[in-house]
Amino acid sequence: MTDWTEYGLALVLFIGSHLLPRVGGLRARLIHAIGRRAYLSGYGLLSLVLLAWVISAAIRAPHVELWPQAPWTRWGPNLALPLAFVLAACGAGLRQPYTLGGKRGAGFDPRTPGFAAVSRHPLFLALALWSGAHLLPNGDLAQVILFGAFLVMALAAIPAFDARARSGLGPEARAFFEATAILSPAPLLRPDWMRANGRRMGLRALVGLALWQGSLHLHGLLIGVSPFPA
Repeated sequence: MTDWTEYGLALVLFIGSHLLPRVGGLRARLIHAIGRRAYLSGYGLLSLVLLAWVISAAIRAPHVELWPQAPWTRWGPNLALPLAFVLAACGAGLRQPYTLGGKRGAGFDPRTPGFAAVSRHPLFLALALWSGAHLLPNGDLAQVILFGAFLVMALAAIPAFDARARSGLGPEARAFFEATAILSPAPLLRPDWMRANGRRMGLRALVGLALWQGSLHLHGLLIGVSPFPA
């Protein structure tokens, strides 16, 4: 198997694993057959394995330079990733079912939207920030395909999930969209929102920043490339 063949196969399987369960109600049938917890655990493990394969295959793929890496370009990920990790930490388990990582069984109350008032798609935005920022210093073809694919998937998912919310909520959709935002800092300036959510979100933000610091210092060991500007 050539390096390009392996990379293409890994990428197709990874993308397919996210698209196939939506076809013909396959996801619903699998959940009914084995249970939601077993399905989510198995699907999550499969996604991690395929993601690791895609990244390792991209590293091994032939180097075809589209633009050179200048030292300053590494500031892109270093500036964007703290926000991406905070969004992911604050958005995990979001109490609205129409997004990645949202609680499926949770009802949404527009009077208490929680972090959805800041972003109803925080994990998709985190993925878009991560992939878009990594495009800047990674100008070889394999990396551009990898990060470009993640960026397109993340940005395309936002209107797709919003359309699902409009369909699923029906008459309640207007209140849902008025109480939430794709990304807005306005709730952070409201005393009532901060009283209800500030402490919990602050702790989650600290967890996100700690995870970012961990990934920053493990980047060279795990990926083989220092993330720090030379």
